[in-house]
Amino acid sequence: MSRGLEWRLTIPDGSSVKLLPDSSVIQSVWTMFLSLFVALKSKATKFFKRAWKTGMDEPKKFIHCLKVGMCLSIVSLFYYTRPLYDGVGGNAMWAVMTVVVVLEYTVGGTLYKGFNRATATLLAGSLGVGIHLLASKSGDRGEPIIRGASVFLIEVKSRFDYGVLIFILTFSLVSVSGYRVDKLFDLAQQRLSTIAIGTSMCIFISILVFPVWAGTDLHRLIIRNMDKLAESLDGCVSTYFDGGIRKSEEEPGKKAQGYKCVLNSKASEESLANLARWEPGHGCFGFSYPWRQYLKIGTAMRHCACCLEALNGCINSDIQAPEFIKKHLSDGCMKLSSHSTDVLKELSNIIKSTEKSSNIDTLLGDMSAAVEDLQNTLRSLTNQTLATPPPPSTENQGKPDAAMTNVPLMDILPVVTMASLLIEIAARIENITDTVDDLAAMADFKATKDQSSEKSTLQDEMENMKELQEV
Repeated sequence: MSRGLEWRLTIPDGSSVKLLPDSSVIQSVWTMFLSLFVALKSKATKFFKRAWKTGMDEPKKFIHCLKVGMCLSIVSLFYYTRPLYDGVGGNAMWAVMTVVVVLEYTVGGTLYKGFNRATATLLAGSLGVGIHLLASKSGDRGEPIIRGASVFLIEVKSRFDYGVLIFILTFSLVSVSGYRVDKLFDLAQQRLSTIAIGTSMCIFISILVFPVWAGTDLHRLIIRNMDKLAESLDGCVSTYFDGGIRKSEEEPGKKAQGYKCVLNSKASEESLANLARWEPGHGCFGFSYPWRQYLKIGTAMRHCACCLEALNGCINSDIQAPEFIKKHLSDGCMKLSSHSTDVLKELSNIIKSTEKSSNIDTLLGDMSAAVEDLQNTLRSLTNQTLATPPPPSTENQGKPDAAMTNVPLMDILPVVTMASLLIEIAARIENITDTVDDLAAMADFKATKDQSSEKSTLQDEMENMKELQEV
């Protein structure tokens, strides 16, 4: 039916059939478009929810996206504005490409890439112009040979990857273009100017707009790893001497496995240390701050974490010592673990506050005393007889004293291994202390109020002694 009219078809037998439009095709197309719209809407909603969650969890990444957009918008003015576009000779796209490549998450990364890109462009452009002048004076036959052979002069890309990559690109562009381009000097000048525009814009925005410092990230990473190392040591020993029963399955397990983060942080530490060396002074970190010393601290912590990994393997071993032997050494091991954990936490506070501690010597003395006590216990363990539970028999009934038997070596071995690893961990913690002391001396950490008052008291006493001697 259309506009009130009804269409009918007459059949030869005299009957008529009403014709209705087939709406199945239209309905299927409409359903397809509707489902497509719903799918796109759900994907867009999920994307924005994920982006919002990422921005809330890690606001630095969201700020970095805004910085990239801001930098691209400013540099794009050289492409869309006619006077600026004519000023760079139509090569404004190189400035946009520079922003995309150079602007990094941290200030150190931006400075590193910007310096490499600018230096490589300048050197490659100069060398390309020199090759062009040499080739232009070699005649029609020698010119293409010199230009083609000069491309193979670059053999150091594997050592200075990014800088040499830009060097090769610029050198090939200038040297090869000189064969067809008349104004080669203008080409080199325009390329260098656009690179300088993009690089300077990236550096200014990276430093001035919510800067992310690689040095600060390295500082926090070392502190975080030190705390995880202390928690792992405490969690491993407390789990071992709990009789194999954990009060909470999740928390001790997470604490005991924290040493794995220390073992896997080498690449991050080296990358952040290399980038931090490019950064200017910021916060409590000077321009010549000893970032390399953080790598030594990280190496010392990984040596300690290796012992913790062996300790964790000893705890989870199928061969376990009897409970009465573990009880004999539990006090010494728990005491040494507690003092070692206190030393690690104090070292973490020293790095965090960039101040020397007046308690570290006392804590180290307590740890050394605990090591000596545990060593004495281990020496006496192999020579003495321990009270073991008597075997159930009718002969032992009614006897008040427990049976005294010699302890088999295989029963002592697991707990001796455990105690020996704790002693080795204490020795490696002393190495960590030495590296932190070196950092405090190189970075000129502040003295605490107690230390400064002690120094002033000593100075007053020395002055009084001098006055008495003069009298």
